[in-house]
Amino acid sequence: KGHAAASGPAPSSDSTHSVGSTPSPPVRLRKTLDLALSILANCCTEGACRAEVRRLGGILSLVTILQCVKTDSIQNRTARALGNLAMEPESCGDIHSAGAVPLLVESLTACQDSQCLQSVVRALRNLADSPQHRLALAQQGAVRPLAELLAAAPDPALTSALVRALLELSRGCSRACAEQLSLGGGLGPLVILTSHPKRAVREATILILANLCAQGLVRPALGNAGGVEVLLGELRRRRSTNGASSASQQPLVRAVCLLCREAINRARLRDAGGLELLMGLLRDPRASAWHPRVVAALVGFLYDTGALGRLQALGLVPLLAGQLCGEAGDEEEEGTEAASWDFPEERTPERPEAGSFRSLRSWLISEGYAAGPGDISPDWSPERCPLPEPAEPVSPTPGQTSLQTPRTLRMQGRSPAASAAEEPWGREGPALLLLSRFSQAPDPSGALVTGPALCGLLAYVTGAPGPPSPRALRILARLTCNPACLEAFVRSYGAALLRAWLVLGVAPDDWPAPRARPALQSQHRELGEMLLQNLTVQAESPFGVGALTHLLLSGSSEERVACALTLPFICRKPSLWRRLLLDQGGLRLLLTALTRPAPHPLFLFFAADSLSCLQGLVSPTVSPAFPPAIPLDLEPPSPCLYEPMLGPAPDPAPDLHFLLDSGLQLPAQRAASAMASPFFRALLSGSFAEAQMNLVPLRGLSPSAAWPILHHLHGCRGCGAALGPVPPPGQPLLGSEAEEALEAAGRFLLPGLEEELEEAVGRIHLGPQGGPQSVGEVFRLGRPRLAAHCARWTLGPGQCPRKRALALVGLVEAAGEEAGLLTEALLAVVMGIELN
Repeated sequence: KGHAAASGPAPSSDSTHSVGSTPSPPVRLRKTLDLALSILANCCTEGACRAEVRRLGGILSLVTILQCVKTDSIQNRTARALGNLAMEPESCGDIHSAGAVPLLVESLTACQDSQCLQSVVRALRNLADSPQHRLALAQQGAVRPLAELLAAAPDPALTSALVRALLELSRGCSRACAEQLSLGGGLGPLVILTSHPKRAVREATILILANLCAQGLVRPALGNAGGVEVLLGELRRRRSTNGASSASQQPLVRAVCLLCREAINRARLRDAGGLELLMGLLRDPRASAWHPRVVAALVGFLYDTGALGRLQALGLVPLLAGQLCGEAGDEEEEGTEAASWDFPEERTPERPEAGSFRSLRSWLISEGYAAGPGDISPDWSPERCPLPEPAEPVSPTPGQTSLQTPRTLRMQGRSPAASAAEEPWGREGPALLLLSRFSQAPDPSGALVTGPALCGLLAYVTGAPGPPSPRALRILARLTCNPACLEAFVRSYGAALLRAWLVLGVAPDDWPAPRARPALQSQHRELGEMLLQNLTVQAESPFGVGALTHLLLSGSSEERVACALTLPFICRKPSLWRRLLLDQGGLRLLLTALTRPAPHPLFLFFAADSLSCLQGLVSPTVSPAFPPAIPLDLEPPSPCLYEPMLGPAPDPAPDLHFLLDSGLQLPAQRAASAMASPFFRALLSGSFAEAQMNLVPLRGLSPSAAWPILHHLHGCRGCGAALGPVPPPGQPLLGSEAEEALEAAGRFLLPGLEEELEEAVGRIHLGPQGGPQSVGEVFRLGRPRLAAHCARWTLGPGQCPRKRALALVGLVEAAGEEAGLLTEALLAVVMGIELN
């Protein structure tokens, strides 16, 4: 490169300004050195030239010139050459090793020329190419002079260079960097520069502020300088901009979450609309990787009543419940320097700890969970929860299981830290802590006793890979023990959900098709029974009786149905459930609602379980209609009285034949047939023409349908002929020969045969080989006795809850809009009344 490509002409002796006491070299030598450095700096823009300079030991020579010649032009070109050499990692390390950094820092404070300062600033920026080099620069005092220069309002070119250098130096911001930038008075100018007309300066300044938030010691001062409002506004702008990438939002999200660790910044953030912004992030599925960080940030508002009320109104509780079993985001762990700076004098020595514990340790002290560092045991496991809760009573359950509230938390005289060490603290810890805080409100029903919140808690309790946090169990116990939550548990089908999910092992995702899940654990059943017992205590108290009576008699139609469905689960006093369900019509109200649109995805499952429980209360010992333990082929049939008439030597000899539409003639005895029913008595012994005929036509009968009729006419009872026209399970009954035989038995006034045919249908389709899908088929025949058989099969004791519910679904589908038969059948079975 020629001299024309140099950054500027060599200054004359008149324009030369010496910045040090070192005597200037002679004018000719100075001009030669100036020109040589200019050429060398230009050459160092090429990689091969940089390698050659490094091979020849030019870096040490340049550092020596920087140390010895304090002329602005020489300092400018030397710094420019070093900056170009620092563009390669090998050269950058050599420059650090040669001791160039203190000399460059000295030039920052001694030089007055803007171009020289820009070259020095650029050199420092290029030397910050790795975390180790950035830390070395900060420890050697490179940041404070940059901040002081920025605070002095330099010219635009130098301002741009300073901002770029500070951006590079603040990456992975170290404590030394933050301290020097704050002591140099750079926070205020940086906040002002966020409104700079040049976009590059604005964006770089905002990133510097975001990087500084990683250090707790500087966050309060940053908030005082207006950084909270600036960062919130920029994040809000980027989220509202179409096409803004998540990568551009990530540092701002991290910074805003870190700002929530100091009380003064939380107040500013709340006043500036930060709560709404954080809630928007939680609702955004595209920001799922940041959700754990946002939830942890919201823990800072745990005792800010106004903020908690606002967060609850914005819908935080269901979002927190959804976080309990969500995927873990790619959250970067914070260092100890990121902890809250509300009590900086109580910081503990560094030690390897989990990120979630490091993030909240200082906050423990500030909120009174620990009196000081001495209360935070050095033996704490990183995976243990740092935030204990006050003990609260729960209903006792038989035995001590891993799902029960630890008794150690109820012991008096224990320090909070000692109790906290016994409680696991996983990624769900912050969400559980906030949910626990909401559950401690006098009336938490509106937020926590809802379908989404309960589903989230139960999914966590039953689906956690290890033992769930006792805090989740305490939340459920606290809610079920709170009288103010009773009506909410009834309205939201919460009690039915607890029983289905914990006691019966059927979650909403398991219905109607089951999903592969771990086997139901006995601890889940014990927990469910304990929670339902808590609700029973509330329901049977004077307040509970009044609340349930009000819901059933004065509530909306949906509330009345929910109350009737829930009562068998939480009422054990006969005087109470009989008055509400039987005397005041709660049971009939529930039965009538079966064919309406379902108010809950598990409504029919809940209803089948509720009716079964109520039947157990009304009739504790009820036998099923058709004992499935006795196979049909082992039951001895009664003797057949009609078969002897069909052989070559009939005995007795027939005196009559019935002619079917198919042309088949079936032998019969006139006297026996006439005695079997009033229809045949009038037909065969009266004044009709058939009384004189030996071949009497029977219209509308197939041979299979006529077969049980002929047997019945000749006295056969239980010979097995009634089983003939009944199709096997899985085949439809409507339009079958069994329906034809039943219709003919009614037409021919043979009630005994009707009953025998109905029993045959029930034994085949509702027996061991039948299943829930057969129940609807049997009910579609529309016969009251069969409807009662279907209802009894559905609600029978010992029936699988899933099969019971599937059978009820089939009954409801078969009943359609005409629900009268189904209602009466179910009512009769529940009340123990036989339908004749």
